[in-house]
Amino acid sequence: MQTASHLILISNRLPATVESTPEGLQIRPSSGGLVTALRPVLAAHKGAWIGSIDSSDMALESPLELPADGNPGHNGYDMIGIPLTPAEQHGFYAGFSNEIVWPLFHDLQSRCNFDPAYWKIYSSVNRKFADVIAHAAQAGSRIWVHDYHLMLTGKFMRAMGLRQRIGFFLHIPFPPLDIFEKLPWRSQILQALIDFNVIGFQPPRDLRNFLGCVRRLLPDVELQRIDDDMYQRVGAQISQIRVFPIGIDFNEFARQAETPDVTARGAQIRRDMRGQQIVLGVDRLDYTKGIPDRLKAFRHLLQTHPQVHRKISLVQIVVPSREQIPKYRELKQEIETLISQINGTYGDPGWTPVHYIHRSLDRTELLALYSQADIALITPLKDGMNLVAKEFCAAQIECRGMLILSEFAGAAEQLRGGSILVNPYDIEGVAEAILRAYETGPKERRKRMLRLRRKVRTADVYRWFDDFNSCLAGAGAA
Repeated sequence: MQTASHLILISNRLPATVESTPEGLQIRPSSGGLVTALRPVLAAHKGAWIGSIDSSDMALESPLELPADGNPGHNGYDMIGIPLTPAEQHGFYAGFSNEIVWPLFHDLQSRCNFDPAYWKIYSSVNRKFADVIAHAAQAGSRIWVHDYHLMLTGKFMRAMGLRQRIGFFLHIPFPPLDIFEKLPWRSQILQALIDFNVIGFQPPRDLRNFLGCVRRLLPDVELQRIDDDMYQRVGAQISQIRVFPIGIDFNEFARQAETPDVTARGAQIRRDMRGQQIVLGVDRLDYTKGIPDRLKAFRHLLQTHPQVHRKISLVQIVVPSREQIPKYRELKQEIETLISQINGTYGDPGWTPVHYIHRSLDRTELLALYSQADIALITPLKDGMNLVAKEFCAAQIECRGMLILSEFAGAAEQLRGGSILVNPYDIEGVAEAILRAYETGPKERRKRMLRLRRKVRTADVYRWFDDFNSCLAGAGAA
């Protein structure tokens, strides 16, 4: 299949769910941070998206080609689905990606399961991806691989003879040397990454960590700085290494936040809360998001500042994720137990301290909550970026909200000017930050939010895409 342009994006999942039904294949758009960020830019470039699909109910053995012209709603880009067996899904996704790389790269090595079988399957699935990419690529294609699931594809593409420009962007954090060294396959991962022409990270912290690992573990790699950019050279192979902080489609979020449906739903939420200030948490179910620590901080606020009782409520959204993994089921139980304890101790018939929603929200409901929240409480233990913080700012049309943000989120680098930065492990500190935000007057709130919105508007997803794509277009020489 010929791609509609020379841009090919590759990620673990397609931006759609493909299911087999008696009427044929059913294709539904999917959600998630990566999909939300990339869908608008790829639609504008009319390219192709390659990702895996669950083939257990379709008995597929070869890639499933979904051309844009035959599937309305693909926004103009082709899709190629790579079928993975249940065993591949388990070893590649649930295993190596999410029981090894995910916790390790978030500095939580005690949660890792370094099963050698996972590495073998991870390698074989990365090779399968590389083979499909090689067949889809044209002579002038630019190939952009996304995230930690596919760190080996560059090595396999080069082994297959591909000479196109290929880039890699890591959406999650990259750990410091003392953490990364614990990975049994550390050298193989680094060696594979340097086969990409451009390697992108979110905040400068991750770039520094990567360079530190290369210096220690790959001493034959020559590193050099030219102006503000870093390059690494191995023989004739040159890779550019840069920070590319991802953004959102600010104008689209802001426009949707002003639609009649969102405005009406927001007004209803405000009436339902009966004058209480709304503290909003929106997170995927994951132990890196710091939800239990956040709940403990809110409980500490209620313990130490009874004057806020019946004047403030936390609305905590938890989007289901990876619940087939035991540690995630245990996390859900811990969250629900804490919420029950807080409401049981401090609630009364007229006031529920914590409102808990365990499901995905549609765009109207989410934007209504963003627009009406008085405080966004975004406290991950570590995050590559955290786009929820930026979405909140974009939807704050009335500039009434305060942003409390973990200093360990990648977004803190850009949003420190208008937000209250906190250490998510500091229960007392986070509680005091909530009180400070609660007591901040409307003039100061507006000034801070205007500053944040300018930052998010300027560094949007299109600028992120253009910066990376420009580097990829010129990759190959330093």
